Amino acid sequence: MALKKEGSVRKFVVTSLAAFALSGLIVNAAIAQVPPDPNNPNEAVPEKHTYAPYGETITLAQAKKVADAALADATKRDWQMCISVVGPTGDLIYFQKMDQCQFASISISQHKARTAARYRRPTVVFERLLGKGPFFSYLPTLDDVIASRGGNPIIVNGKIIGAIGVSGGTGSQDDVISQAGAAAMK
Repeated sequence: MALKKEGSVRKFVVTSLAAFALSGLIVNAAIAQVPPDPNNPNEAVPEKHTYAPYGETITLAQAKKVADAALADATKRDWQMCISVVGPTGDLIYFQKMDQCQFASISISQHKARTAARYRRPTVVFERLLGKGPFFSYLPTLDDVIASRGGNPIIVNGKIIGAIGVSGGTGSQDDVISQAGAAAMK
């Protein structure tokens, strides 16, 4: 009697596990077959991927020149800023903090510069895409992105040698100063 009962329990367990596995496959297959949304601009597949290639890392002298240009413009406008210059990898090369710049802007300026370098685009691009709506809500999930203007790549001879990030004012003020710094290498 005990053997018959044990066989029934074993058969029940095996059948239950098989049914559970099969239901998982059906659910996964249903989830995997979400049709594309024609309204989603991310569904379009471009023929080419255009980007500026990376170049040699910005030198300390070049980074200082970029930061000095940004500092001169901020001083002229009486805006208190933190200015960060990074290499193409996003690693800090040079930093300046104006005397009355808020402390939060130290790390924010570095984050903007790092994002602009690593993603090879101005940080305003992320800000504008997020403003376009829910199809771009994935952007904050990308590693180390900041969607606030004020970070710009530094391009020399068509190659990204680093980036500048500025923080301390409004986003538009940060971007003006950042662009002034990046323009020093043109």
